[in-house]
Amino acid sequence: MENVSTTIVARRESRPFSGNLCTVALVALALVAPFVLYPVFLMKALCFALFASAFNLLIGYVGLLSFGHAAFFGTAGYITAHSAKVWGLPPELAILLGTASSALLGLVFGALAIRRQGIYFAMVTLALAQMVFFYALQAPFTHGEDGIQAVPRGVLFGVIDLNQPLAMYYFVLAVFLIGFFVIYRTIHSPFGQVMKAIRENEPRAISLGYKTDQYKLVAFVLSAALAGLAGGTKSIVFQLASLTDVTWQMSGEVVLMTLLGGLGTVLGPVAGAFIVIAMENYLAQYGSWVTIIQGVIFVLCVLAFRRGIVGEIQHFLRKPSRTGS
Repeated sequence: MENVSTTIVARRESRPFSGNLCTVALVALALVAPFVLYPVFLMKALCFALFASAFNLLIGYVGLLSFGHAAFFGTAGYITAHSAKVWGLPPELAILLGTASSALLGLVFGALAIRRQGIYFAMVTLALAQMVFFYALQAPFTHGEDGIQAVPRGVLFGVIDLNQPLAMYYFVLAVFLIGFFVIYRTIHSPFGQVMKAIRENEPRAISLGYKTDQYKLVAFVLSAALAGLAGGTKSIVFQLASLTDVTWQMSGEVVLMTLLGGLGTVLGPVAGAFIVIAMENYLAQYGSWVTIIQGVIFVLCVLAFRRGIVGEIQHFLRKPSRTGS
């Protein structure tokens, strides 16, 4: 009996070590990646990985399906681009302003939609996001279908010239790591445990004395802010803010990224984002067939990996420990 308990304790103690080792390996891989792969491709993938992780924070850990997250992603892109190009703000302040605008928009959206559940919540967020799309189409400062072009990358903190590809890449990587760390700490905090309780059984959470609407609103605003952080960073990377980032198709794309990688897993949205961006990049040569090819790949992945790619890997790795214990 003592041997069994000692083995279980040893396994539990080894999991944080293996997790930390995996994190260090992934960060090291990200540091050397621009010397092997195209930096612009990596920067786009990192921006969408943060966007998908922010979306997963809401659907994977609170159980709220939003069809309007592109509104936060695109709004931050427009505000960041406008403040950098027209107001002449440095990139760090422009991105922070875009993130703050998305957080404020998330507060408004959340206050209107948070009392709804299921498909009703999804439809309310979609309707609100479409209002943002039509505003972006008509507003003078967004320049309609042309978008805001030739956005200056600027000089970070007055020292680092972001026009240098490597400098820009490592800045994007730093932004992603900060955002991902915030998500990770939120998930593994007492607040994160309450979010999971709401996802599993909201009436029980209410009976325990938690004001679930307030928790869901905070999670919604945090998710919107992080999505805005990703959108603002993307507008600096590509020096462009366009209508593409506020369309309902963008909201659908981030849903696919999350489901493909693994709903409710930490690394799943990151893997899903990299897979989707890689397909868009390397399948572009097939022209109009790219949509059909992507659809077939998505269907196969959903049928083969019901928990998502990362979710299935985690499930497979947990099997030996379950049988051994």
